[in-house]
Amino acid sequence: MSKFNDIIQGETPVLIDFSAEWCQPCKMMPPILKEVKKQLGDRIRILKVDVDRNPAIAQKHQIRNVPTLMVFKKGKVIFRQAGVIPAPQLVQMLQAYV
Repeated sequence: MSKFNDIIQGETPVLIDFSAEWCQPCKMMPPILKEVKKQLGDRIRILKVDVDRNPAIAQKHQIRNVPTLMVFKKGKVIFRQAGVIPAPQLVQMLQAYV
């Protein structure tokens, strides 16, 4: 968990995709996140966190539904939403933070 905490402390916003292998909607996120990364490049970091493999992180951030997207900047949560968000909407929202 300390590595996770180090990553979310940075100046660069970090988009975390909390997901699980058994979650069908979660399977829609990789191409969406790939498109977001393509458009925003180095202005954002994107991480995928499997809630089943990282229960302490999921519990700490009160992840009750997957997928849940959270954006951290300097260790603070600046955005949180459960569910699949289409790439254009996600890019538009993230541009306010990058």
